[in-house]
Amino acid sequence: MSYHFRIRPSPVGGSAVQAAGLVETLKTPGPFTVFAPHDDAFAKLPPGTVQTLVQNPPQLARILTYHVAAGKFLKADLEKLDYLTSVEGAPISLNFTEGFEVKNATVINPDIEADNGVIHVIDTVILMG
Repeated sequence: MSYHFRIRPSPVGGSAVQAAGLVETLKTPGPFTVFAPHDDAFAKLPPGTVQTLVQNPPQLARILTYHVAAGKFLKADLEKLDYLTSVEGAPISLNFTEGFEVKNATVINPDIEADNGVIHVIDTVILMG
């Protein structure tokens, strides 16, 4: 089964994508690689963080575009790289020493095929820096 990025593993993440004005971007042909935080990832954030970000669309868009890279990169492709450059512009570090890690997050469900790329579900919201 193939998904468009309209299908998100997280209702919280979906609301954030809408608030940041990125829905139409993620519907384009791409391809994109999306590191999509699971609901539990948002629950790890300090209380009020999601609401604060929803009220600040530019900052929210910056964080969300850090979770996206241009091009379709399956786990096997990423294993050959040390990092990817996010759509936001900052590098996203990759580590395969113990499992599949993206910056400070563990990939809990890799290689979900989508019409315009691939989704890797992660357990933590990743931040630049």
